[in-house]
Amino acid sequence: MNIVLLVLAVVVLGFYEAPDLIRNKLWRELAVFVFAVGLDFTLALLMLLGVNIPNPAIWIDKAAKWMLSLFR
Repeated sequence: MNIVLLVLAVVVLGFYEAPDLIRNKLWRELAVFVFAVGLDFTLALLMLLGVNIPNPAIWIDKAAKWMLSLFR
């Protein structure tokens, strides 16, 4: 049931946002929107299916520490 609600939410979001982007010929913004929603949908679906997803904050913290070490 949750998967159906997720798909319904993504479809409603697409029907709400996409027409304005298409009407105004904002193709790059539409591509970014489709990419972001697709990524969000994939992650949400994996979470609903119970897949263990690593925390991206750990990767961001490691990258920030590495970048800071370059300036020391």
